[in-house]
Amino acid sequence: MNYRDLFILTVPEVILTAGALIILALDLSLRRTRTNRGRMMTGAILTTLTCLAAGLWIIGANVSGSFYDGMLVLNSLTTLVKPMLLLMTIFTALISVDTHFTDHVGEFFALLLLGTIGMLLLVSTENVLMIFISLELLSLSLYILTAFNKQNFQSAEGALKYFLIGGMSAAFMLFGLSLLYGLTGEIELRKIAAKITYDPLLLVALIMVLAGFGFKVAAVPFHLWAPDTYQGAPVASAAFIASGSKLASFFILAKVMMLGFKGSGWLPAVAILAALSILVGNVAAIAQSSVRRLLAYSAVAQAGYMLTGLIAGNQQGFGSLIYYAATYALTALGAFAVVAIVQERAGGERFSAFAGLSKRAPGLSFCMLIFLLSLAGIPPLAGFFGKFYLFSAAMGAGVLWLVIFAIAMSAVSLYYYLQVLKQIYVVETEGARLTACGLGCSIAGVLAVLVIVLGCAPDLLVKPLLRAIQTAGI
Repeated sequence: MNYRDLFILTVPEVILTAGALIILALDLSLRRTRTNRGRMMTGAILTTLTCLAAGLWIIGANVSGSFYDGMLVLNSLTTLVKPMLLLMTIFTALISVDTHFTDHVGEFFALLLLGTIGMLLLVSTENVLMIFISLELLSLSLYILTAFNKQNFQSAEGALKYFLIGGMSAAFMLFGLSLLYGLTGEIELRKIAAKITYDPLLLVALIMVLAGFGFKVAAVPFHLWAPDTYQGAPVASAAFIASGSKLASFFILAKVMMLGFKGSGWLPAVAILAALSILVGNVAAIAQSSVRRLLAYSAVAQAGYMLTGLIAGNQQGFGSLIYYAATYALTALGAFAVVAIVQERAGGERFSAFAGLSKRAPGLSFCMLIFLLSLAGIPPLAGFFGKFYLFSAAMGAGVLWLVIFAIAMSAVSLYYYLQVLKQIYVVETEGARLTACGLGCSIAGVLAVLVIVLGCAPDLLVKPLLRAIQTAGI
């Protein structure tokens, strides 16, 4: 292949790169003539248009195959997942419009697009070198986005913890991947699986790779960065970490386990991570009085549920994992959109800031009701069917004990979600009514509708996913 062919294969990433540079240049020229909100709106619109252009190319290109030793793998599955990631970037950009956390608007949206490039490359590869490089591109963007609020000490603290733990986890992952190469002489996942033989070093490589990915998905005991990062980061940055980053990380984790470590006995290790994440995430969330920290510990528990589906190790488990990760990402985006509005209007995101919200903003309160009940797994919302598919796939793998434990802890999770809803619908307050809450309310409404639709008609996403997974040969 020549450079022209390579360019055609990577046009979506090129579009996002060009968009990031255009946003930087345009914001530099608008800095002296437009208000901060005007610049945020301009950046969000340009980010949206850039992502739409990249998404249309992905859908219309109809390119498939494995190129450069698996560095680029394009098929019907990537054609389905990559537009999902672009959609989450669009929602993140739009959520940020009504928030005020930085004067460096162009840099914020440019980093958002660069992180999206990392996600697109991550889901389009089966080469361990490209996996590591893509993860680092995504991670470096997220570290900076976390620290973007210079006026907030918690933002710097959360970013520092995120960076330090992330750097250590990257070292573990790189060493584990290098051991895989040393054992097999291959860097492509499918070729690695074909040459894997039992060796004590294989267990070491498995543990190190799981440690690296455990950080990316906020699984216990690699979750310590999550609460401070979710609380300190700008709301839009936290939403991006909880949505697109989560989906891309789980997608590549499933690929690495099912393709690279196929037949190497990784199920018990993942089961332990899942059980610990479900337990610690749900128990720790009960003690929180900050909605953002509650969502962080909820994300840890949700990672445990997703790992439960991964244990199935088959196409049904992979499909249920991606469905749940995608619907969870939409739900988390919606919850953070509500938090962003309340934080801007009430000056905080603790439980007390949500007191009496149902009387001040009935529509926004209903959206938060949908998001929290979906996270708890209440039918007929997307979260219920996501958990149903995950647990059904896990039962086929013979881990009934883990499924029973996960169902029991889901009941526990309902308690702390109801604590927030109690503040919204039961506790009285004298706060003023929230009128004309702007673009954020519209985004929350759209996301709530998506959560309801994907819950009432899950086959809209599940059937295309299963077909694409079967075609991809995973």
